[in-house]
Amino acid sequence: MLYLLIVFAPLAGFIFAGLANKRMGDTPPMVVTTGLLFLSATLSWVALIKVGFGHEPSDLTLLRWMDVGGVQANWALKIDTLTAVMLVVINTVSALVHLYSWGYMDEDKSKPRFFAYLSLFTFAMLMLVTSDNFVQMFFGWEGVGLASYLLIGYYFKKPSANAAAIKAFVTNRVGDVGLALGVMTIFLIFGSVEFDTVFAAVEANQDKVVNFLGMQIGAIELIAFLLFIGAMGKSAQFVLHVWLPDAMEGPTPVSALIHAATMVTAGVFLVCRCYPIYEMAPVTSGFITAMGAFTAFFAATVGLVQNDIKRVIAYSTCSQLGYMFFAAGVGAYNAAMFHLFTHAFFKALLFLCAGSVIHALHHEQDMRKMGGIRKKVPFTYGAMILGTLAITGVGIPILGFGFAGFFSKDAIIEAAYAVGAAGDSSAAVFAFWMGIIAALFTSFYSWRLIFMTFHGNYRGDQHTFDHAHESPKNMLVPLGVLSFGAVFAGAFFYKHFMGDNAYGFWNYSLPVEDTHHAQVIPDNLYAAAETVASDAGHHGDDHAPSGLFGFLFAKFHGYPVWVLFAPLLVSAMGFVTAWVMYIRQGAEKHIAAVDESGGGVMYNFLLNKWYVDEIYDATIVRGARALGDVFWKVGDQKIIDGLGPNGFAAMAMGVSKRFSKLQSGKLFHYAFIMLTGIALILGFVFSKLGG
Repeated sequence: MLYLLIVFAPLAGFIFAGLANKRMGDTPPMVVTTGLLFLSATLSWVALIKVGFGHEPSDLTLLRWMDVGGVQANWALKIDTLTAVMLVVINTVSALVHLYSWGYMDEDKSKPRFFAYLSLFTFAMLMLVTSDNFVQMFFGWEGVGLASYLLIGYYFKKPSANAAAIKAFVTNRVGDVGLALGVMTIFLIFGSVEFDTVFAAVEANQDKVVNFLGMQIGAIELIAFLLFIGAMGKSAQFVLHVWLPDAMEGPTPVSALIHAATMVTAGVFLVCRCYPIYEMAPVTSGFITAMGAFTAFFAATVGLVQNDIKRVIAYSTCSQLGYMFFAAGVGAYNAAMFHLFTHAFFKALLFLCAGSVIHALHHEQDMRKMGGIRKKVPFTYGAMILGTLAITGVGIPILGFGFAGFFSKDAIIEAAYAVGAAGDSSAAVFAFWMGIIAALFTSFYSWRLIFMTFHGNYRGDQHTFDHAHESPKNMLVPLGVLSFGAVFAGAFFYKHFMGDNAYGFWNYSLPVEDTHHAQVIPDNLYAAAETVASDAGHHGDDHAPSGLFGFLFAKFHGYPVWVLFAPLLVSAMGFVTAWVMYIRQGAEKHIAAVDESGGGVMYNFLLNKWYVDEIYDATIVRGARALGDVFWKVGDQKIIDGLGPNGFAAMAMGVSKRFSKLQSGKLFHYAFIMLTGIALILGFVFSKLGG
């Protein structure tokens, strides 16, 4: 009953709000949907404690869903640690977004529709993460795509919102082709789509080869790659990331829901759920590592110069997803899930804080027209500072003190270093350095956002500034809750995700020494990190060289000290650089310099997002349009219509025009035709009689 309430409460809210009568007003749908989401969120925390912290996983079969041609799939709920974590993330963020939307959408005239869409989105995501087979997962996967289309295009009278919704829908369909092919290949190889059945048979089929596009490819590698194509689309990895920034056309609460905890994390969840497949697919895992690392770097570079406050945070999401993927690529699945968990708190916080700023400034989103508003919105300012400290991973490694991102993001970087140092993967070395560079950029653009928005002089309309005010309490309460998570979620939940008493997401314990957060990877990767003395109090290397150089290369639980402090160092460098540019020198100076010079080649390259959209437009979009024109103008108009209905119609019209000329209206013409006809008839009759 517990899990049924968790999963179906949002569906009930969607049905109620969707069918609400206009005479009922806005309040009942808002109360019902929000209340049911808070119920679901509360029960999700109960489920995490019940299942996630040491109890055996279980399955709950609801009904037989599909039994066609050997394909058997139940509608069932798979309840294990991985599911419990996702339930908490999805329902907690969704509940807070529902509450936040009471204030943010106060002036909207279609609130029941908006809250119905939010609940539908939540239910579809719950279907995805509770599935016990690939068919049900695909159902939830596509349901999330539908709901995101509705939410991104919520302002359907706005052309840019419609275009963004279509772009998101189409881009994800490209990735979903790979996912669908992957599920089909799974059934071809294993004869089943049930998770447990497939995962148990992976090792026995690791040498099987299939023919794909004329090539002989290992079946497990092919399955892993095809599934990851779907994950790339949903989680906005490079080349399929283009929908993510445009999704900002939806209301800000939608941005928080999609980018923080739900749709964009589905791909990470898929890879972690299918870890037995990826453990047997080293080539694809290396590809995931490299792709995730490059995405983290790419998105961070674009975030450096964006001026729309929501787009900066959107590219930050894309970058953080890259971290999660390269963690999974090196085998640190629990570190990937840990960062997914902490990221949900501080990223939802940042988006909702941005919404509070936009609300205060009457829907202004351009940071170049902001500045000096920290005294106008002190609570929002404080919350956004906490979110920034969390996303930049501020913390002290050896002491184990820090904000949420410190525990999870640093763990990912250290895992990549461990695998790379062991020589097991060149992609891991690449991921480590890309992770460090991305951390530097993340710090810079995050503090740039703070300084341009809240500090300095106000650069927008004075009337807007005079009337700026803090958001209502129903918007500030979610900020307070998420701020608490951004500060404490990493420290409190570290032991459950990574610690030595962790039950493990896949039913094994992680043998981690005392409390240091660097040990994050499963048993098969622990050899990558050098071990230290068994004495838990031994934190150094007795044989390390003396001096600063020796200290930096001394081992702390198998990791050089410089590796542990590198993320903190680059975060500090990013902060100082942003402070010098936008506080000491002043934001106005840099804005004016860009306006005068046009920004330069590199600036415009980053501002235009590496021209990926332009490349797509010049190749795929125009190519598809040209091909469509060929099919339309040649195939449809000239061949099908020209030789078909239009051709016969033209022939009939030509014949009729010629015969119409005989209708002259003159008596002697008609008499001549009649006599000619009689003569022909008589000639025919006499010819027959004579024969």
